[in-house]
Amino acid sequence: MNCESELCIEKVGAAKPRYRSVSIGHPAVDIRHEQNGIIRMQALEPLAPLPRRLLDRLVHWARVRPDHTFVAAREQGGEWRRITYADMLQRTRAIAQTLLGFGLSAERPLVILSGNDLEHFQLCMGALYAGIPYCPVSPGYSLLSQDLGKIKHVIDLLDPGMVFACDGELYRRAIEARVPTEVPVILTRGDLDGRLCIPFDDLLAQPGGAEAEAAFEATGPDSIAKFLFTSGSTKLPKAVVTTQRMLCANQQMLLQTFPTFGEEPPVLVDWLPWNHTFGGSHNIGIVLYNGGSFYLDEGKPTPQGMAETLRNLREISPTAYLTVPKGWEELVTALENDPELRERFFAKIKLFFFAAAGLSQSVWDRLDRVAERHCGERIRMMAGLGMTETAPSCTFTTGPLSMAGYVGLPAPGCEVKLAPVDGKLEARFRGPHVMPGYWRSPEQNTQAFDEEGFYCTGDALKFADPQQPHLGLMFDGRIAEDFKLSSGVFVSVGPLRTRIVLEGAPYVQDAVIVGPDHDCLGVLLFPRLPECRALSGLSEDASPAEVLASSSVRAWLTGLLKRLNREATGNASRLAWACLLDEPPSIDRGEITDKGSINQRAVLQWRADRIKTICQGNDASVVRFEAMEAAR
Repeated sequence: MNCESELCIEKVGAAKPRYRSVSIGHPAVDIRHEQNGIIRMQALEPLAPLPRRLLDRLVHWARVRPDHTFVAAREQGGEWRRITYADMLQRTRAIAQTLLGFGLSAERPLVILSGNDLEHFQLCMGALYAGIPYCPVSPGYSLLSQDLGKIKHVIDLLDPGMVFACDGELYRRAIEARVPTEVPVILTRGDLDGRLCIPFDDLLAQPGGAEAEAAFEATGPDSIAKFLFTSGSTKLPKAVVTTQRMLCANQQMLLQTFPTFGEEPPVLVDWLPWNHTFGGSHNIGIVLYNGGSFYLDEGKPTPQGMAETLRNLREISPTAYLTVPKGWEELVTALENDPELRERFFAKIKLFFFAAAGLSQSVWDRLDRVAERHCGERIRMMAGLGMTETAPSCTFTTGPLSMAGYVGLPAPGCEVKLAPVDGKLEARFRGPHVMPGYWRSPEQNTQAFDEEGFYCTGDALKFADPQQPHLGLMFDGRIAEDFKLSSGVFVSVGPLRTRIVLEGAPYVQDAVIVGPDHDCLGVLLFPRLPECRALSGLSEDASPAEVLASSSVRAWLTGLLKRLNREATGNASRLAWACLLDEPPSIDRGEITDKGSINQRAVLQWRADRIKTICQGNDASVVRFEAMEAAR
């Protein structure tokens, strides 16, 4: 998409689209340009006073609406098991009381190895109440990794005093290999020989007491709530210190940006993993801070996993829906074909959100069309810029624009500093939502903050329209990913990669730009094999290599390369070749993070021999633009 030609939502002469009424803040922004090239932005609306700690909201809602459903999950795939605010507070106090008997602290925190479930949720609440930092870890580190390298890194860095897993047998390999024998293990199911194992239900055996209440009163804004590991897209994952102030500040930012959350208790149906800041801090926080209901979705945004998500959405009407672009792709297809689903899904919905990657314009347009056909109005789609280090949100797309790459305007309480770096403007943030630092990483902390205490993100931003800066900001790639061709031409990787992924939908999962020290650009494409298999017409028995070599897939790839180069303006954006990879990215080699994002540097490193073969012209699987042009 050419963003410069898409600055306005409504084109001249076009009818203004109608949107469902929803309360969204539109704070005025102060913008200051300094002589050294630095630009500062800040919302003029101040951040309202914050609670001392996040669970002050649990105590409040347990008093105000004790019987309101706080969290629910299906019991063994059957009926919903609901926990009210009053019941959750009682359970939280009991768990806190028990945990305090094990001498846990920031130096010996609680580490959670398994994924989202009600026991995981209750354990987090209990730890927060007791002032015990906890760390939810990606289950993939224990279940998918072959060498268990990342789980070893987590255990070595945190030195946990206690570990939790939902199933002893499922997590046996990781626990026996990486968790010291003397560390107690909490299990929902099963047992492990040779170590102290505590059934989860035993945590609820005694009610909360004076120790739990004293521990809760002792926690405050600077207390560590949890450690969240970064995705490790460049190096080993870093442990972000997440404080009570960070969590409360970010939720207050959200509430002032989206007052609708305070007008009607939010209802979320959500699958996003709690070891990531989007699911575990942003989404759970929206519900807890505003007295809503959280329905745990055990589905996933895959053709197989969506069946469970759709089942849940046929029963529960969310007030906001938050997912990744792949989830929206799957959902919009179902909405187009299922009247029952449309009726339930659109009944109360006020806002859509996406995060983690760009949402293709075609999917966005389809969502608008299906909403207009069903209820005569569109639902506003929101995004922004956030990261684990900022708990997570910094900017939101509440401005007047709607386009791929738009990240909007700063939320109340967030100071934005755009600093010139390598010809771009690096986004730097300061505010109560920003981390104090990485755990036990003094060298990385020195690099993470500038001389004014702003967190240096490594993300580049630019104004959507330099002549109208109040319209807001666009994402301009990762500065560290950019490089120069052998000719000295500078390549801005982020926007090019985003364009390739969006244009390649639905057959492209991700893209890695090849070009450092070469005289031209190429692209390695990680395909979505189910979609490519359907395009190929081959059976399920066909290998990935056979699918990608099929005539129909090759023809599609040829067309993609032509379309991408049609908008190229020179060597910095023209692709000489494209190659679909039949070997998926490896989590053990660091090519892919646990949340599915690609580490470009690792891919280039581990596939250097393949790239060399391609550049020498010795790989028949590659589609080359010069050959296409010569054949015309």
